[in-house]
Amino acid sequence: MSWRYAAVRGRREAGAALLAAMLTVTLVATFAAAALWQQFRSTEVEAAERIRVQSGWLLTGSLDWARLILREDSRAGGADHLAEPWAVPLNEARLSSFLAVDKEASVTEREAFLSGQISDMQARLNVANLADGGAISETALLAFERLFTLLGLPLEELNTLSSQLLLATGSQGATSTRGVRSAPVASSALMPRRVEQLVWLGLSPQTLAALHPFITLLPVPTPVNLNTASAEVIYASTPGVEMAEVQRLLAVRERSHFRNLADAGQALGGQPGRTVEGQQGVTSRFFEVRGQLRLDNVVVQELSLVQRDGVTVRTLWRDRGAVADIPSGPQVRP
Repeated sequence: MSWRYAAVRGRREAGAALLAAMLTVTLVATFAAAALWQQFRSTEVEAAERIRVQSGWLLTGSLDWARLILREDSRAGGADHLAEPWAVPLNEARLSSFLAVDKEASVTEREAFLSGQISDMQARLNVANLADGGAISETALLAFERLFTLLGLPLEELNTLSSQLLLATGSQGATSTRGVRSAPVASSALMPRRVEQLVWLGLSPQTLAALHPFITLLPVPTPVNLNTASAEVIYASTPGVEMAEVQRLLAVRERSHFRNLADAGQALGGQPGRTVEGQQGVTSRFFEVRGQLRLDNVVVQELSLVQRDGVTVRTLWRDRGAVADIPSGPQVRP
């Protein structure tokens, strides 16, 4: 019997040893997989951070390049129009095609592509024009009414926008230049900095989407640049003009840009009062710079607003992030 007990005991010990070995292998494999995952995640985070830093530097460089183009354009003087170098968009191009860099630079070892565009923000109606010294500007309100009517948008939202804008600028209960008192508005209105934030002032998302290519929000009131504005904006900003006349103006502009308001007035038939100094012009101070970098499978876009005063070009704000469907205003090619 003793030998049978010894055999059974031996088998039990062997089974326990095998089970212990399997558990040990399982634990080692689990720890190894966890360590490998942590190392993989650390590598991914490091790579993402490196791409973020590289993208930031490249997009900053593209913004500086855009500012240089605008500065040199200012040195040349004259009107701002769509045949100038700043208005030519940069189609997506491989960085190595126009950058001479060290062969060891990690950016060139990847598929890096850069694209961008400078857009004239004075080619649009400026929402800031609605507020004029604590009252609603009659001229600006008329321009926005024409635009709303042209696009088939509700004028009630324009009234709400005007009233909320006065409140946001600290002019609660002010009257318009037409003598119509502003409608009562909530006391929580905040002054937006971007067109996308105009929903704060009562515009519906659908109305804002329709308006987005034709309006802007700048720090100060600005005239419309007739050399860069679309047909819709020119129609809205010119009282009494018909769309057929605007199309004739665009045809004249395609052949030669307007050197001054008198040239634009001649294109509209030469009738006095069609163009108004201070409300329309042929030069611009505010520009939007859009840069996009595609590095491997990562696409980063930066949107900046710059202000040009003489040869000084300063950045007012910059937004950077993943590519989103941010509408851009139409630029009519000459």
